[in-house]
Amino acid sequence: MLELGSVQGSLSLIIGLALFVVKAFALVDCVGRPASKLESLDTLPKRTWLIILVLALLGHIISGFNPLGLLSLIGTVAALVYLAQVRGSSN
Repeated sequence: MLELGSVQGSLSLIIGLALFVVKAFALVDCVGRPASKLESLDTLPKRTWLIILVLALLGHIISGFNPLGLLSLIGTVAALVYLAQVRGSSN
């Protein structure tokens, strides 16, 4: 678990919260995006992205908001890939 009294622990908590917000934003974006938009981008189907992003968010919570936890790192990569593929190419 994180030590909140140290500078390193505080920085880790801030980064962990920021990455949680990124994953939550990716999930909310996916929920609000029509499935036809994802099909036109030639990426994974909406249902698959929803499953991946929900698991990413749960993995982050399970790892205790530790940004260097294995589940958190995998989820961060998944959320960033979604944002780069779907949100980045649709603008």
